[in-house]
Amino acid sequence: MKPHAQNSLRWIVTIAVISILLLVGWYYTRPKPILVEWITVSTGDVEATIVNTRAGTVKACQRSNLAPASGGQIAKIWIKEGDRVQAGQVLLELWNHDLQAQRDLAQRQLTTAQERRREACILADNAQREYIRTQQLLSKSFVSPQRVDDTRANANSRRASCEAAISDIKRAEAQIRVSQATIDRTIITAPFSGIIGHISGELGEFTTPSPPGIPTPPTIDLIDDQCLYVSAPMDEVDAPKIQINQEVRITLDAMPDKVFPGKIRRIAPFITEIEKQARTVDIEVDFHPSPTQGLLVGYSADVEVILARKKNVLRIPTQALRQNNKIWLVDANNRLIEQSIEKGLSNWSFTEITSGLKEGDHILLSSDQDGIKNGALVQSTLQKIP
Repeated sequence: MKPHAQNSLRWIVTIAVISILLLVGWYYTRPKPILVEWITVSTGDVEATIVNTRAGTVKACQRSNLAPASGGQIAKIWIKEGDRVQAGQVLLELWNHDLQAQRDLAQRQLTTAQERRREACILADNAQREYIRTQQLLSKSFVSPQRVDDTRANANSRRASCEAAISDIKRAEAQIRVSQATIDRTIITAPFSGIIGHISGELGEFTTPSPPGIPTPPTIDLIDDQCLYVSAPMDEVDAPKIQINQEVRITLDAMPDKVFPGKIRRIAPFITEIEKQARTVDIEVDFHPSPTQGLLVGYSADVEVILARKKNVLRIPTQALRQNNKIWLVDANNRLIEQSIEKGLSNWSFTEITSGLKEGDHILLSSDQDGIKNGALVQSTLQKIP
């Protein structure tokens, strides 16, 4: 081989070796892509919502702390805790034998008064007929005028006795009503259908009504567990946004996997000032439909009020948003581009995108990693569709 050819071949080999070395060096020293989590922009529903500031409470539409109107010794307890009762059912009685005796006496007095009325009114009718006959005889001069006057006076007296007997009957009837009302004050009946939550008295114990200004424990706690609602405090800044009949979602700590639909039925007309820096307005929320079983009065509950809703709009997870409405867009070469967007409705989960993105774009879900900047090379660890 000629010397010139050998030199050319040597140069070619040298260049090839240097190129390989440079390529290997670049390969091992090239910047590695940042492992990130990105999502694919898609469409879906977005809602604007607000939630309560402190835990709400499941309450009964009707709940009564029942106690007898008068004090006395508990003689009969017809129910036990947990029993379901009907409206008007007798629940508890105090000792009232003396009052029942008074009522029996009043009933006997009524019977006596009725018999006296019957006797007096019969005599009054007879005296009236005798007076009429006497008048007829006077017209034929068979009796004297004095006789007529005597029969008239007797008829009037007998009529007065009859009317007095009728008044005695009314008085006896009123006395019976008074006696029965006094007995009723010793009996507790259910004002509505419900379940017995608690009984604080025992047979033989004495119970008294609460004196003014000194509350005492109720004898029976009656709960209407067929009608439930949620009372929840909302931040005062959200008060102008809340309206009657707005839809809500109710969640319970005791049932984390269930969501109950509901509607606002009442908004308190004042702000509650429990804490100086945490003023709230209380709302009451009905379940729609009302659950038939499984809920207990006193459960803690959270209420999410739905202010607005848009269906099938372009949306991204809210956590992907950065300050000044910017996101990290991943281009076709897996390079990051800082992109400004315009948003619409938003909540803790999703934000509506009105401009700046299109369906199918890839965006960074989180930008907590080091090295995140414009032009940075990224590689997805897991792609999600919101």
